[in-house]
Amino acid sequence: MALAPRLDLRQSQSLVMTPQLQQAIKLLALSNIEIETYIAGELEKNPLLELARGGAGQDGDGQPDAAAPDQDAPPLTSEAASDAMMRDDAVADHVLDTDSSAQERGDGEDAAPASARGEGMGSASAMDGASQGYGEDGPDFENFASHDVGLHEHLMDQARLRLSGARLLIASQLIGQIDEAGYLEAELLPLAYALQVPLAEVEAVLAVIQGFDPVGVGARSLAECLALQAKEADRHDPAMAALLANLDLLAKGALPQLRRICGVDEEDLADMIRELRAYDPKPGLRFSRNDSQAVVPDLFVTPQGKGWAIEINSATLPRVLINRNYYTELSGGVQDKASKAWLSDCLASANWLVKALDQRQRTIIKVATEIVRCQEEFFRHGVAHLKPLTLRAVAETIGMHESTVSRVTSNKYLACPRGLYELKYFFSSGIASSEGGEAVSAEAVKSRIKALIGAEDPRKILSDDTLVDLLKAEGFDIARRTVAKYREAMGIGSSVQRRRQKALAG
Repeated sequence: MALAPRLDLRQSQSLVMTPQLQQAIKLLALSNIEIETYIAGELEKNPLLELARGGAGQDGDGQPDAAAPDQDAPPLTSEAASDAMMRDDAVADHVLDTDSSAQERGDGEDAAPASARGEGMGSASAMDGASQGYGEDGPDFENFASHDVGLHEHLMDQARLRLSGARLLIASQLIGQIDEAGYLEAELLPLAYALQVPLAEVEAVLAVIQGFDPVGVGARSLAECLALQAKEADRHDPAMAALLANLDLLAKGALPQLRRICGVDEEDLADMIRELRAYDPKPGLRFSRNDSQAVVPDLFVTPQGKGWAIEINSATLPRVLINRNYYTELSGGVQDKASKAWLSDCLASANWLVKALDQRQRTIIKVATEIVRCQEEFFRHGVAHLKPLTLRAVAETIGMHESTVSRVTSNKYLACPRGLYELKYFFSSGIASSEGGEAVSAEAVKSRIKALIGAEDPRKILSDDTLVDLLKAEGFDIARRTVAKYREAMGIGSSVQRRRQKALAG
């Protein structure tokens, strides 16, 4: 065996994750709204980029936009190929269709968001008119956002009118410890010790705060919150006080025991329970700021002939162009090598971004087309016809990697005549048929369980075993523990809990 040094030539293949390729892969996982934020950052860094000001579907030179949907394309039918609406080049697909598991774990791009419902967006011109112009009758003042007054600010305004000096200081400390639901989270004795004031003084200030609007604020428990509202309504008699002291029995539905404790008959107890239902258990929430935004769809699916038309929501997707006139002007005045290199980098970055955005739209359309083809029965007949579908099945059909499909379906929503759905919604496991037929989607089974429970007789609550029997009679081969898991996932209580709730409602 020779130990002398030597030189060897070897050939090997490896995937090099360039910054441009990482950028293109990252763009796949972003929604249209996130793309808009990303492009805004790129416009600040690259002087050669600019937003398109022409009509949708054309670039700055009047040429058709390659990313715009083809208006003459035939509608999607069950017989059509999954990429019938696509005219992408295979090289670009291969570049973006890579499995970078290390980057996924580092960036966390495939985190699934919580699903929500929203409204479709109008045309871009309509949005511009609503935001920049006025109607014939002048500006609509209802469109101006008013300042939302928070709970703490609302309580402090009342405290300044009722208190002063040391008591106002105590009130500010107490109000600062009230949570968004209106409950006091602090203990009075440690607070009195920290402020070096008698405990009775802190209790007196708290009593004043508990008289503020909204009624029930500053309570330290649910019973105290409801008691404050009962006193305000002049309904806090000994029977009501006994009921509020035994809310745990009310939650269990122990009505006979409550009648004995409160010393009332069945009619009086029912009247007291109706009174409690009229109170607000979380009075502070009416002052909470709602910063949530409606989900905007990234795709539109509409029926067209015997098939479906699929298009990107261009109203929320800004179009980026390269200002080549500006590049020519700058390159003519550049003399040093560093400036020339910087200008060349800007041009290359701009070209790649435009290409990556164009390929992103093509890839999304390609994946969405296959989803609609596989779930066509859902779009026509509803959730009961949703079929089991996996990322791998879609990836194999369209010739892409499973991780690419996962990025495309992450954080993106589809609007159709049946509503707004996250793309991940169409991927679910299957439940075998009891008759040996085609498997059924888990979402379809959940929908059926919800329908059966919603239609159950209040005097004959369906147990999980009964639900299993009913589902098997309809062709669903499902175990009892699976029914319980689906029921709990939908936030539906057990048969015992539902029986108590319907007894209280009755």
